Amino acid sequence: QVQLVESGGGFVRPGGSVRLSCTTSGIFFDSYIMKWYRQVPGEQRELVASLSSGPRNFAESVKGRFTISRDNFKRAAYLQITDLKSEDTAVYYCNAVFNRASYWGQGTQVTVSS
Repeated sequence: QVQLVESGGGFVRPGGSVRLSCTTSGIFFDSYIMKWYRQVPGEQRELVASLSSGPRNFAESVKGRFTISRDNFKRAAYLQITDLKSEDTAVYYCNAVFNRASYWGQGTQVTVSS
């Protein structure tokens, strides 16, 4: 059974940081492109970051306040967000994609508020 489980969300003050985790099972993790999406109620789900395996077991990509990484040994993906702003409040979803296969986690809530 394929399973993706997100964790690490919660309440955080503006300017803080969070590190979300996505653990996987039931897939050949190394072959999958790992993606993070977020969704605000009433709005469409939007892509935050994406990362393929590459030649090494650990990979990382940094763009602005967002850092996506993956560890093929642990079969997990991560999303770090720094300098959190109110507009970052959303449910964050982990997504694993390979060819026509696509799997989703249930999401983890991140709420940025003072």
